[in-house]
Amino acid sequence: MNATRLILIITLPLILSACSWFKDNEKVDDTVPAQTLYSRAKKELTSNNWEAAIKQYEALRVRYPFGKYSQQTEMELAYAYYKNDEPELAIAAADRFIHNYPTQPNLDYAYYLKGLSDFKDSKSIMDRITGGYDFSDRDPKAALQAYKDFSILLEKFPESRYADDARQRMRFILETQAVHEIRVARHYLKIEAYVAALNRAKYVIEHYQRTPSVEDALGLQATIYATIGMPDLANDSLRVLKLNFPKSRYIKRAEKLLAKKE
Repeated sequence: MNATRLILIITLPLILSACSWFKDNEKVDDTVPAQTLYSRAKKELTSNNWEAAIKQYEALRVRYPFGKYSQQTEMELAYAYYKNDEPELAIAAADRFIHNYPTQPNLDYAYYLKGLSDFKDSKSIMDRITGGYDFSDRDPKAALQAYKDFSILLEKFPESRYADDARQRMRFILETQAVHEIRVARHYLKIEAYVAALNRAKYVIEHYQRTPSVEDALGLQATIYATIGMPDLANDSLRVLKLNFPKSRYIKRAEKLLAKKE
């Protein structure tokens, strides 16, 4: 194999790759009017071509920042970023809309979209609620920020068309955070870090009172107190558990542990 052929073999893929890069990053013609850019962006958005839509919206936003399409551009750009799995950019676009158009009728959607972006996942909320998605192992920061976003939406726009969905998502966020705390508590119990386990259980009881995980928290609390030889506190927890969850699976276990300690 001669040197020239070897060079071609090595460089040809690089050349093709570079050509592909320039094609993908081709600039939008500076002479395109705002109406044309917006029509193109809207068409791509309607066709679910998120990247192509983003390209047109960004060009429109930069070239015509105060034009007749500025409001639609910012909001639809936020939606395109959200659908393209770029939540941070979606939030930035929604924030710009909120800042620039504080009296715009669709302001509630901007807050809703911010919440969705922090809540982002490919499956629907109903899939998550019915067990199709395990949200509790994720870093809770984004979920808690989503909760805050939805809270602002409900505070400012209690009659919004998005309010019911926001409330449902907020309930789900609380429950998944409670589940996360219970899992951590069980881990601590398994390694016999009883104080840490108790702290997690107490946190659920104090902060997530309206979630099903309260049963787990009370059950774990009764179990731990019985295990470490604190029968009075174990019986207190067991009493509350029986009062609120009379068929709880934790009752017999806690009672057996207490019987052994007598």
